[in-house]
Amino acid sequence: MLLACLVEAGLKPIETLQGATINAARALRKGNEIGSFEVGKSADAVILNSDPLSDIHNTTKIDAVLLRGRMFDRTALDSMLAEIEVETKE
Repeated sequence: MLLACLVEAGLKPIETLQGATINAARALRKGNEIGSFEVGKSADAVILNSDPLSDIHNTTKIDAVLLRGRMFDRTALDSMLAEIEVETKE
């Protein structure tokens, strides 16, 4: 996992998360649209079960996803993953 590799290379978890969100948005010149929670910005987000600042591997413990105004809970995400798995086996 890339985020874990960056922490293992010496970055702090907060620096890694900022690099993947705020700084990435700025680099793409989309800082006014994405990268942080602010009025008027896209509000896509991943809701985690555990604190990624205490352990960057917690970024894989996804509880829900908010995408384009729709909330997908863990049950919905698992269902989507199962459908994809079946499709790729066919």
